[in-house]
Amino acid sequence: MFGKRITLFKLLGFEVHIDPSWLIIAGLVVWSLADGLFPSLYKGLSGSTYWMMGIIGALSLFLSIIFHELCHSLVARRFGLPMRGITLFIFGGVAEMHEEPENAKVEFLMAIAGPVSSVLLGLIFMGIHGLGRGLGWPQAVLGVLYYLELINLLLAGFNLLPAFPLDGGRVLRSALWKWKNNLRWATHIASQIGSGFGIGLMVLGGVNVLFTGNVVGGIWWFLIGMFLKNASAMSYQQLLLRKSLEGEKVGDFMRKTTVTVPPDLSVSELVEDYIYKYHFKMFPVVENGRLEGCVTTRQVKEIPKEEWDKRTVGVLATRCSSGNTVDPGADVMEALSRMNTTGNSRLMVVKEGRLLGVISLKDIMGHLSVKLDLSSDDV
Repeated sequence: MFGKRITLFKLLGFEVHIDPSWLIIAGLVVWSLADGLFPSLYKGLSGSTYWMMGIIGALSLFLSIIFHELCHSLVARRFGLPMRGITLFIFGGVAEMHEEPENAKVEFLMAIAGPVSSVLLGLIFMGIHGLGRGLGWPQAVLGVLYYLELINLLLAGFNLLPAFPLDGGRVLRSALWKWKNNLRWATHIASQIGSGFGIGLMVLGGVNVLFTGNVVGGIWWFLIGMFLKNASAMSYQQLLLRKSLEGEKVGDFMRKTTVTVPPDLSVSELVEDYIYKYHFKMFPVVENGRLEGCVTTRQVKEIPKEEWDKRTVGVLATRCSSGNTVDPGADVMEALSRMNTTGNSRLMVVKEGRLLGVISLKDIMGHLSVKLDLSSDDV
């Protein structure tokens, strides 16, 4: 689901990331609170106060979403599900799982933990808000507390919609899974319902724009609906991907015959004799049988053409890291995750500093396509 992201901090053993798209929604939340909600509810405050309330409200929303996703992650870990971490993106957040839950019960408990945590937060803020009103706290403080009370209850309500992959959709999937004991069928049905909800929200957005004149609100409904529709389809495709590649190891997919380049090769020779000939975007750099790193077409683009004859591959090469290498015993899904995160379509398969081969996205997808074509499982 995600490309490059920024790691913020680690919480209870889970890494918290932010997708650059979340910065967009953060800015819009601050603006809508400071210029819309708070001035309409609390008259007579200064402009700087409204903006401060907006910033605090947006940061608190950020922490509320992290708390929501953290509860998902803690329940998942309690039942032995490995979690990659938590990522915030343009329409909220997601707790990233390595694999599907073991059974319908685990799916239900993990899914319901998020909405329950948001309801709990909403009630806590409601209590603090009531206490503050009784003690005569400043309007600015009461305004932020009211917003946090409201937004957490709305977050719980929206996530309980039976639209996969929202939490309510996962609760629905757990019920269908329990009924038929077929995860693939349950996911297909839940994702179809999720797509239907997405289309409904898109239509609602269009109606808002055409008949009520609420352009901004209509656009947001349309965008959320489009996101939900796409996320539903993608979640089902990811399940098919996991099931088809379950238990597969990188060593079984890699190409052992690998084109390598020496570190003393000039960039000009790299382009003419390797990139134009083999059309790969990444080449391992090997000297005396030992892997020194890799060089990519992206790196070559950053070098002015007049310097190609003066620069060598060894100087340009990126050293080996978890972003461009993978162990032959690793799951293929782990390799795919690294490709998605780094944007690399090829990874070097390395064992104890030796290059064993290369695994590419093209090879994995080719294998997957053949396997799905031969599959006779009912949806």
